Amino acid sequence: MLAVAVGLLTSTQAAPPKVGEAFPSLAEFSLEGKLPELTGKVVVVDFWASWCGPCKEAFPTLKELQKKYGEKGLVIVAVSVDEDVDDMNKFVAKQKPEFSIVRDKTTKLATRLDLASIPTTYILDRSGKVAEVHNGFDRSQTPKEYQAAIERLLEVISKN
Repeated sequence: MLAVAVGLLTSTQAAPPKVGEAFPSLAEFSLEGKLPELTGKVVVVDFWASWCGPCKEAFPTLKELQKKYGEKGLVIVAVSVDEDVDDMNKFVAKQKPEFSIVRDKTTKLATRLDLASIPTTYILDRSGKVAEVHNGFDRSQTPKEYQAAIERLLEVISKN
């Protein structure tokens, strides 16, 4: 009986956005922390946790991308799914990110997106539509994939 009830609840829940579909408005999810202005920006929304090894590997890449493309219109929002705010704060103090950090304390956003793994990263175009979704982080491949997507969306020609 419980399984049927759970199935009914999940079947009425909106499916996570696919490539080409609008990403939900972050402002609607009561996230802890200050959201930056996102209108007209290319946005990277990265879901992470302090206990996640690949998340620790991803943060330097996100920091580098923000430095390189921030003035060209990139905004990175890292959404913590940590239950304990102290764990999140310790991680942030150690990583020293130069992008926005918020916490999904209620897990409403993570639930709405039906996250398959941590980290999960959404890259959004300037109109707020999903351009790419990345599950996990492979330091040999993922940074190149992020950079290519961001450059395409910003219409930036790499000088490298």
